[in-house]
Amino acid sequence: MVNRNLRRLFLATALGIASVVATVQAQDAAKVLRIVPQADLKILDPIWTTAFVTRNHGYMVYDQLFGIDANGAIQPQMVDTYTKSDDFKEWTFTLRKGLSFSDGAPVTSADVIASVNRWAKRDVFGQVMAQALASFEPVDDMTFKMSFSKPFPMVLEALSKPSGNATFIMPKRVAMTPADQQISEYVGSGPYIMKMDEYKPGAKIVYVKNEKYVPRSEDPSGTAGGKRVFVDRLEWVILKDAQTQANAIANGEIDMIEWMPAEQYAAFKANPSLELVKPTPAGAYNLHLNHFVPPFDNPKIAQAAIMALNQEALMRAQMVNKDLYRPCTSIYPCDSVWASPQTDYFTGKPQFEAAKKLLKEAGYDGKPVVLLFPADFAVLNKFPPVLAQLLKQAGFNVDMQSMDWSSLVTRRTSKEPADKGGWNMFITGWGPGDMMNPLFFPPLTGNGEKGWFGWTTDPKLEELKAQFMAAATVQERKKLAEALQLQTYATGIFAKVGDFDYYSVVRKGVVSGLVQSPINAFWNLKKN
Repeated sequence: MVNRNLRRLFLATALGIASVVATVQAQDAAKVLRIVPQADLKILDPIWTTAFVTRNHGYMVYDQLFGIDANGAIQPQMVDTYTKSDDFKEWTFTLRKGLSFSDGAPVTSADVIASVNRWAKRDVFGQVMAQALASFEPVDDMTFKMSFSKPFPMVLEALSKPSGNATFIMPKRVAMTPADQQISEYVGSGPYIMKMDEYKPGAKIVYVKNEKYVPRSEDPSGTAGGKRVFVDRLEWVILKDAQTQANAIANGEIDMIEWMPAEQYAAFKANPSLELVKPTPAGAYNLHLNHFVPPFDNPKIAQAAIMALNQEALMRAQMVNKDLYRPCTSIYPCDSVWASPQTDYFTGKPQFEAAKKLLKEAGYDGKPVVLLFPADFAVLNKFPPVLAQLLKQAGFNVDMQSMDWSSLVTRRTSKEPADKGGWNMFITGWGPGDMMNPLFFPPLTGNGEKGWFGWTTDPKLEELKAQFMAAATVQERKKLAEALQLQTYATGIFAKVGDFDYYSVVRKGVVSGLVQSPINAFWNLKKN
């Protein structure tokens, strides 16, 4: 009898311990949110590249002076108050009290000035602003002043720029890194801290709450408002294959997929344990051409490549389901205020004979054009094989070179000839934060080597941008936006492949708090 009672006591104790362990494990799991990001993170400097994954990392670690709410309105973020002169030449800003970096050092005017100056050397809008700046000086540790040589009404737009290169605030010592070099220290001003001791590119990136960050009191909206963290750890789990992502979220191994692989759309919709959410407005895919080296330094040859595009075939191959995309020839999203049907020769449908005629007129020598193919990147990797066939039908000799997305992001920085490690063309996607203002859009540049990858020289385009910036009414800006579009196609800088809808996938009832935003926001997320 004694032995039997002892066995019962032992069994009860063991079951009790197991229950406690299971409860603790469940509580711990609720504090760790696992997300598959849209790409692997290999570049950590958000001023050095426009890659979305690096931009998103930037929003985790850094904050901005101003944000843009879900309605498109600009709101103060790190700034408390500001004033401007009637002629838009003098702007004075005061920071919020209590702001500090993740190492505990206070955020000062000197940090802001160094950060904005470095950003302005890399960003296309920043370059325009820098040219108009007469002085940029601290008034005291909390206040700084910008003086312009001519009216500059779009200062807030520049300081709130949500994508491409966003105006992230770094410590002065970090921001003094030359703009053509990547930073090597990652002390931030934002809601998370990246755990560098657990950084494993290709496998996992770990973020923890920045206890020194003081969020605003307002509700989060877009890139503005209170950026609060409700989990102990947020892990980016790198899974490149679409089926592997689908299996992992169905099995509860991950909690969210940032950018839904289109081929899994039907399966995700049919799974009652998953939910498709649309945290950002529509985006777009573009074909980008390198105008710095032959053959696309010749606008006629660039136009011939653009004439080869078949938007329906390309978008169907990549997006699979008609619900997820729309052909659109405007360089802006077709549902946006700037969209225009005026696109000159570009119809979005293949014009092979016209393209061949242009190639002959331009003296194309048949040398292979190098098309970059991100084979591991599920959200882009169906485009290049289709594009290669279209270009061949238009008379081009095509060399499609396979690589991972991170290698493509690095290679597109090369200005070498295509047969010496450079490139001629690639397709990538853009979000609403990039295209909501023509001056935000990185590839819309004609300032040569100072511009975005492709390095087009087009003084007329730059003049139109200056006029857009100075325009006083929406009607004037709409006319100039259309002129910018026509000039883009005349020079053959880039071409629209189509518009598409962003979806994220979450475990239903497990993940909540997604913020509607022009970029993918990872604050305010909760795991139940």
